[in-house]
Amino acid sequence: MGFDINKIREDFPILSRKVNGYPFVYLDNAATSQKPKIVIDSIVDYYSNYNSNIHRGVHSVSQEATDGYESARQTIQTHFNAKYSHEIIFTSGTTHSINLVANGFESLLNSGDEIIISGLEHHSNIVPWQMMCEKNGAIIKVIPMNENGELNLSVFEKLLCEKTKLVFVNHISNALGIINPVKKIIKKAHEFGAVVLIDGAQASSHFKTDLQDLDADFYTTSAHKLCGPTGVGMLYGKEKWLKKMPPYQGGGEMISTVTFEKTTYADLPHKFEAGTPNIAGVIGFGEAVNYLNKIGFDDIENHESSLLDYATKKLKTIPNIKIYGDSLNKTSVISFNVGEIHAYDIGSILDKFGIAVRTGQHCAQPIMDYYKISGTVRVSFSFYNTIEEIDHLYKSLLQAISMLS
Repeated sequence: MGFDINKIREDFPILSRKVNGYPFVYLDNAATSQKPKIVIDSIVDYYSNYNSNIHRGVHSVSQEATDGYESARQTIQTHFNAKYSHEIIFTSGTTHSINLVANGFESLLNSGDEIIISGLEHHSNIVPWQMMCEKNGAIIKVIPMNENGELNLSVFEKLLCEKTKLVFVNHISNALGIINPVKKIIKKAHEFGAVVLIDGAQASSHFKTDLQDLDADFYTTSAHKLCGPTGVGMLYGKEKWLKKMPPYQGGGEMISTVTFEKTTYADLPHKFEAGTPNIAGVIGFGEAVNYLNKIGFDDIENHESSLLDYATKKLKTIPNIKIYGDSLNKTSVISFNVGEIHAYDIGSILDKFGIAVRTGQHCAQPIMDYYKISGTVRVSFSFYNTIEEIDHLYKSLLQAISMLS
C-alpha cells in the first residue's frame, strides 16, 4: 500500500481542527502522541459493550474483558519480543514502572553499593533512585554528557566496578532526541554483574526494540507515547528479577492466599498488578501497537528521519539559533534557543499560529544546568507530521523572532 501521509492523517481526528484560526500543527510529540480513531473507538467499544472487571469472573462479559486485556499483553509481548508474556507488567506508565523497580531493589542493595545513572535522564529516572538510596545507603554515580548531548562512555567504563549493582539509561533523551548506545552499555554493565534498566518511553514510537536481542534486565514505556491512551504503560522485566523483587503494592489480584497471620503472593504478572487495572487503557495500548505495526516501523523511521533532516537544515539558516544535542545519532527532536529570547515567549507566539511546541526544562534540569540555560524550545515530530507543517513552523518562527527582537 505504501506510506500515504494524507491517508494516515485522516486517522487522527484532532489533526483536522484549527487553533487560533490556523490549521493545528502538533509538534509536541515527545510529550505525548495523538490518538488514531481506531484506538479511541476501542476504548469506547469496551465501555459500551463489555465493561467488566477482569479475572475470576464467571460471567460472559467478565471473560470478554479478560480476553481483551490479556490479548493486549500478548500483542505487546510479541511486539517487543519478550520471552514470556508474564514478563510484561502493566503499570500506569514509565514513572510508575521505574518506581516499582526502585522499590523492589530497596531491600536487595546494601549501604555502599553503587548505581549508575546517565546525565541525560528524565527526572523520573533520577528521583526514584535518590529516594531508594536515602533508605538503603547506596551511592549514585553519573555518566557525564558532552556538548553534543552524547554520553561519555569512557567515563562510564571507569565508573563500572564490583560495587556497581544497577545501571539506568534512557534509550532516547526526551530533551535532546539523542539515541544512546544502550546495547553497548548493557553489555559492559553485565560484565560486572550489574542489572540494567532502560527507559524506552521516547524510543517506542520511533522504532521497534527486540528485548531478547537487547538483553536489558528491565525496559519501560508508556502507551501515550505511541498513539495509545494516557495512564497506562509497560514494565518488562526478566523473569528471574521479577521473581526476586517483592510486590510494589498490596491488595486484590496480587495475592494467592490471605490470612491474618500471613499472605502469599500470586505468580507473575499478577504479583505486580494489584487492584483493578486500567482495563480500557490496556486494550487501547494493544490497539495502538497493532496500528503502528500496520503502518510499518521502517516507513515510520524513514519519514521521521526525512522530517528531522529537513527541519534541522531549515532552522539552522535562522541567525543566532542554537540547537542543543546536534548529533547525527538522534531521532525526531530539535531542542533550541534563539539568541537571548526566552523559550516561553517563542512558544507562546507559535501557539498564536496554531503550532504546539514544548518550552522549558522538559523534566531534565541536569541537562539544562549543563548548558547553563533555563530551558529550550523543543520541536518533536511524529510520522503524521508533514514537510508543509515544518515550512509553517519556519515562517512562524521568523515572525516570532521579529516580534521579540
